[in-house]
Amino acid sequence: MSLLSEKLYRYDAARNARAAGIYPYFREIQSDQDTEVIINGKKVLMFGSNAYLGLTNHPKVIEASIAAIRKYGTGMAGSRFLNGTLDIHVELERKLATFVGKEDALVYSTGFNVNQGVVGCMTGREDYIIWDELDHASIIEGNRASLSNKLKFRHNDMESLEKQLQKCEPDKVKLIVVDGVFSMEGDVTNLPEIVRLSKKYNANIMIDEAHGLGVFGKNYNGKGVHDYFGLTEHMDLIMGTFSKSLASIGGFIAAEEAIIDYLRHNSRPYIFSASITPGATAAASTALDILISEPERVANLWKITNYALDGFRSLGCEIGHTSSPIIPLFIRDNEKTFIITRTLFEEGIFVNPVVSPAVAPKDTLIRFSLMATHTKEQVDIALDKIGKLFRKMGVLTENVEKA
Repeated sequence: MSLLSEKLYRYDAARNARAAGIYPYFREIQSDQDTEVIINGKKVLMFGSNAYLGLTNHPKVIEASIAAIRKYGTGMAGSRFLNGTLDIHVELERKLATFVGKEDALVYSTGFNVNQGVVGCMTGREDYIIWDELDHASIIEGNRASLSNKLKFRHNDMESLEKQLQKCEPDKVKLIVVDGVFSMEGDVTNLPEIVRLSKKYNANIMIDEAHGLGVFGKNYNGKGVHDYFGLTEHMDLIMGTFSKSLASIGGFIAAEEAIIDYLRHNSRPYIFSASITPGATAAASTALDILISEPERVANLWKITNYALDGFRSLGCEIGHTSSPIIPLFIRDNEKTFIITRTLFEEGIFVNPVVSPAVAPKDTLIRFSLMATHTKEQVDIALDKIGKLFRKMGVLTENVEKA
């Protein structure tokens, strides 16, 4: 065994979980991403998907993707910077910029690449990146790539944010980077107060709308948290992904033309990655058209979300401060989280476990997420099975247990 193999073999967490029969990852889905999926030939209710609008199997999205493949082929064989720019890439960028209310946009091959490539190159050595401690891993990777000073503030704690802003030199660039909706906890960033502090300390704001796009917005328009609060003009950069509400793969950044032009020529993950494929581009573009023309999908998402939130609260589940289709069911124990995930799967409910080291052992949870196409009947089945299991495992609140 080589030194490298010997070193990496010491990682035994996955082996131990498999041996205990509670390993919950890489479950092979044999169907489309719908409210029901097939795994090992068995139908399972899917409450672990980010397809918030239920568009991954929409006929128009599928046909658009097939048509693009027929016209352009399956891949790009190069980066946007050189031989990999199609007319449909440019068209999608224009549509996205208009949709979120900015001058221009840039499409990347993945949402991860957007944050890594934008945060990593926007600011200089003497500048500052100020970020929420629960920001997505892609933002953290962007921080690592940047040569700027990095200052972390406590989650959604505006007093902590202000203290970090006070540490910055007044004449240097200060970029505040936050998730609009936090991907595990489901809570929404305090954007109005962040804007107030940004004005006070002359800072810029980048918002990650990966889980806000297609979910939040005025009159169910799905434009994101920035629109929901009416603060679009105060956002310097708006990031979004295609792998959630837009039924594809990829991501984008929207901003004023000068910022986008800088990124187009300096963002390494953009320059040195192959372009998003024709099929994925057409799928995202068509999904965006459906989002714009069918606000009732977003309305349905909120109806089922509020129904599920009320149900979990009635059961006595600890769900934190979520106010989105992402519902964290706190277990606060690694082993119980694995056992509950496995047991629910055996009973036909697919949910995602979030355990250490991704979170502290005291913060482990099950992530329950909803789609606009879920029915109340499906949610009721999940509530019944989760309630019975949580009661058996002793993870409901004391008041419910005593009742």
